Amino acid sequence: MKEKIRKVLFIISILLIIGGIGYLVFYFVQREMNKDIYEEVQKYRVEVEVPDEETKIPQEETDEKKVIIPVDFASLKEINPDIYAWIDIEGTNIHYPIVQSPTDDNYYHKRTIDGKRGYPGSIYTQKDNKKDFSDFNTIIYGHDMKDGTMFKHLHKFADAQFFDTHDTIMVYTENDVKEYRIYAALIYDNRHILKNFDQNDMEARMAFIQSINGSKNFKNHFRSGMTIDENSNLITLSTCITGYPSRRYVVVAAEVVD
Repeated sequence: MKEKIRKVLFIISILLIIGGIGYLVFYFVQREMNKDIYEEVQKYRVEVEVPDEETKIPQEETDEKKVIIPVDFASLKEINPDIYAWIDIEGTNIHYPIVQSPTDDNYYHKRTIDGKRGYPGSIYTQKDNKKDFSDFNTIIYGHDMKDGTMFKHLHKFADAQFFDTHDTIMVYTENDVKEYRIYAALIYDNRHILKNFDQNDMEARMAFIQSINGSKNFKNHFRSGMTIDENSNLITLSTCITGYPSRRYVVVAAEVVD
């Protein structure tokens, strides 16, 4: 009887091992297949030729400032009409389209921009945020992928020297170019920021800022000489911290206003 039980347990163990290996193979194959779409969309972010000083038309001789959008949004929207913006962070490999589902806030958490299920997911916002980035605080989510993609490179800002020498985030929409200066990079808790801090309430805005300024960790960094207040226009980039499900790593930046 004991011998039969041992055989059954042995068979079950083998099946579990095979199942585990099969899942890992499926996971990595799916992830690699899903990454292809992000390599494909990079061609829609184009370099814009900036005129030199000799050929540049003086601003006072033009009717208005010309906005140059270095992203082919028309082609991106053929892939997915939910794509509405693009984010670039200097010194990192974060160069991605941003999506927002009109119906399901978590739709893109584990779906790529072309709707395929699984990792690496997407860089996305939720519908509590307007798509024109006019809110006090726009929260942008992305996975902390072990292969270095998506928002993994946000963790580079935990290094003080990198933080000090890289301070710019660019966000492009179909009609606008927005430049943000990074104010802070820090370890934060996992509360839902938009549901815990009412953007329409000035006291709640200040409570969010105080929660950022009050976070204590040796890996937290703040921009010297820079302040933010309830009238700032912020973006907060949020990603996970491996091994710490109750924590998030966030980068907070304020729009640069001419």
